[in-house]
Amino acid sequence: MIYKKALVTTLSVLAANLAFAASPVRLDIQSAWPLTLPASGQSAQHFTDRIKTTSDGSLQVKLYSAGKLVPSLEIFDAVQQGTLDAGYTSPLYVAGRFPALQLFGGVPFGPDALTYLDWIYNGGGLEIWQSIYARQGVVTIPCGLMDSEAGGWYNFEINKTSDLNGKKIRFAGLAGEVMKKSGASVVLLSGGDIYPNLERGVIDGTEFSMPAIDVAMGFEKVAKYYYLPGWHQPAAINESHH
Repeated sequence: MIYKKALVTTLSVLAANLAFAASPVRLDIQSAWPLTLPASGQSAQHFTDRIKTTSDGSLQVKLYSAGKLVPSLEIFDAVQQGTLDAGYTSPLYVAGRFPALQLFGGVPFGPDALTYLDWIYNGGGLEIWQSIYARQGVVTIPCGLMDSEAGGWYNFEINKTSDLNGKKIRFAGLAGEVMKKSGASVVLLSGGDIYPNLERGVIDGTEFSMPAIDVAMGFEKVAKYYYLPGWHQPAAINESHH
C-alpha cells in the first residue's frame, strides 16, 4: 500500500511537466542510507525501480547512495533549494527544526507498525505530515514502513537510569528527548558517521535500527553491549522529499 500510494502521488506531481516534455524527464534521487543496507537502503532502490516501471520510460531516475551528492542530514535542504530533485530519508533528520515531525519518526512506547500506518492514512496523520512540509515548499510522501528497532549498542552497561548521566550517545526523535532528560548528552549523526565515532570513543553508544540493519553496520565490532527489545521506536516511516 505504501509504495502504491507513494508512486501515484509522485507521478501526479510530475504529470504537468511530463505533458510538456519533449524527452524523458530525469530525476536525481539520493538515499540517506547505503543502498546495500537492508530495509531502509533497499527500499529506496525498490521505490526508484517502481517509479521507472510505472512511468513507462517517461522518467529516467538515477538513485544515489548516502553522501554521494550531499550529506545525508542535508537532503531536505538540497531538495528545498532545488539542487536535488528528490531524497529518500527520515523525518527525524529534520525534526530538530520542525519538532512536530518527530511524531512520524517513531513514538516511544507508541503504536506498532500496523496501528501507526492506520493513523497515517485513516486518522489524519498524513495531512498533518504533508502540511508541515508544504509550508517549506516541499512535498513529502511516506515510503517504507519500519518495524520495531533494537535498543542500541553501548560501551557501558545500563542497569539504571543514572548510568546514562554524562554519557554521549547518538539518538534521534522523541526518544532523544527522553534520553536527555535521563542525563545523557544526545547527538544526531547520519548512519555513516556512527561507526567511526563509536570506534574513537567520541560517543559512548548509539541506537540506529533493527538487528538486521545494525549487524550490517558492524556495530558489534566497536561496542560491547546490545540491548533488546527497543522501547524508543516501535515503528517508523521513512519518506521521500520532492
